[in-house]
Amino acid sequence: MPDTSNPLLIYGATGYSGRLITVAALARGLRPLLAGRDAARLATMAEAACLEHRVATLDDARGLDVLLRDVRAVIHTAGPFSSTSRPMVDACLRTGVHYLDITGEIPVIEALASRDAEARQRGIMIMPGVGFDVVPSDCLAAHLVRRIPSATRLAIGISGLAADVTRGSAKTLAETADYGVVRREGTITRVPLGSLERNFDYGEGPRASLNVSWGDVAAAYYSTGIPNIEVYAQDSALLRAVLMTCRYFGWLLRTAPWQVWLKAQADVLAPGPSDEVRATRRTIIVAEVEDHRGRRATSRLHGPEAYTFTSATASAIAERVLAGDVEVGFQTPSRIYGSDFPLQFPGVSREDLE
Repeated sequence: MPDTSNPLLIYGATGYSGRLITVAALARGLRPLLAGRDAARLATMAEAACLEHRVATLDDARGLDVLLRDVRAVIHTAGPFSSTSRPMVDACLRTGVHYLDITGEIPVIEALASRDAEARQRGIMIMPGVGFDVVPSDCLAAHLVRRIPSATRLAIGISGLAADVTRGSAKTLAETADYGVVRREGTITRVPLGSLERNFDYGEGPRASLNVSWGDVAAAYYSTGIPNIEVYAQDSALLRAVLMTCRYFGWLLRTAPWQVWLKAQADVLAPGPSDEVRATRRTIIVAEVEDHRGRRATSRLHGPEAYTFTSATASAIAERVLAGDVEVGFQTPSRIYGSDFPLQFPGVSREDLE
């Protein structure tokens, strides 16, 4: 018989990240409800795990309210979140259910931050970015602010991002093809993708890195209050080619015909990296802060492959939420669970470099 002893719902459960998070939740002893729009795939997955499943589409408000009946928290994994987050958040606000997602989309995080007052009024927590984007980098930034509380600048470098993204991630990348941003003096500011270059030491000496749009441009601001934030990814021939294409042709890729074509191509991609690939890959995040007096601090965090990291952090945060470890309103991972939160997971370590 299906077991729903824990009132957690995973929406988008049959997607790549949804499946990994479900497995991680089961390993923690949780028995989530599986949800999404594909009844047949949900039934097959739920039967294999002896879990209950529910079907609803995001354009059916009444159906979503029924979906969330007797649920205390949702992990929303169905991207692109620019299209999917609002209806799910609306449903969570109507039904009083805590909202978690794995987005790294800056406009989505900003939109959710603007709903803080609604969430407080309804007594729920809204926490986007409970996966690799942005838990480890957000918590590393918070750790550095403990070292230099007066920091006014934050730069984050990321190494280990793979080319074999999931279909949902590919669709998100298609939507943000010309969306390069940083935060300057508290304001999100457009800067072409790949137009800034900075060196980070990922463990083998300084390596060139190029600016990308990453969730911490939004999330780390709310976690740390630092007004100037930039995020980079380690340079490679592939990354440079992608960013240069976005920089010079992003306006074209954002037009409707190209969006349709790009998202159609995403649908034929492999679902995501294999278990073997995930087991061998590692991620490294370096964060640097500086204050107005020129005082600096740098720290480095080593962790597992990005999707493995996501499944671990999302399921752990869900477990904390179900245990009542929440604060109502819009929140970020490090604000609620602390800068040391990632250190509990296998293969994660942190070192202070300066």
